[in-house]
Amino acid sequence: MRVVQSSDTVNGPAAGPVDEETQAELAERVGELALEQGLTVAAAESLTGGMIATALSAAGRSSEWFLGGLVAYSSDVKHDVLDVPEGPVVSATAASAMARGVRRLLKADVAVAATGAGGPSGQDGREPGTVFLAFDGRDEHRVLRIDLDDEPKVVCATSAAAALRVLVECLELLADERD
Repeated sequence: MRVVQSSDTVNGPAAGPVDEETQAELAERVGELALEQGLTVAAAESLTGGMIATALSAAGRSSEWFLGGLVAYSSDVKHDVLDVPEGPVVSATAASAMARGVRRLLKADVAVAATGAGGPSGQDGREPGTVFLAFDGRDEHRVLRIDLDDEPKVVCATSAAAALRVLVECLELLADERD
């Protein structure tokens, strides 16, 4: 298992447009990659409140590869349902546990998770706009931190798009490993 942690800004690899068309294109690519590899996908979300699952469920043939998502907005839900360890929920540890937890619960091959402080206030000692994303699948486990500086709805939309990008990148990596 490999854990990758980085502290990228919005201009880093997780950046890009956050409009609905971009999210739809990313979700379509997730679906293509999942279908090509015969993989199922799940999502655990906090600050994005279902935006990731909405994009994935609207993608083509999603019933064949998208198992579902869990919105764990409350810290108690994160701890009790997704087995996030006690402590801060805006952290790499929490994102990692959320991805593993939803993957286990839904029996998915791969999972993505998003947690963070959307703003306007911080949370767990983190500044508003601090977001952690995680991917879990096969022998691949990644955690990414992004720092955004915008209003809450833009932070949420950008985080959802970034999570979809993480899914695409990791599914492409898994495909390369199969070849």
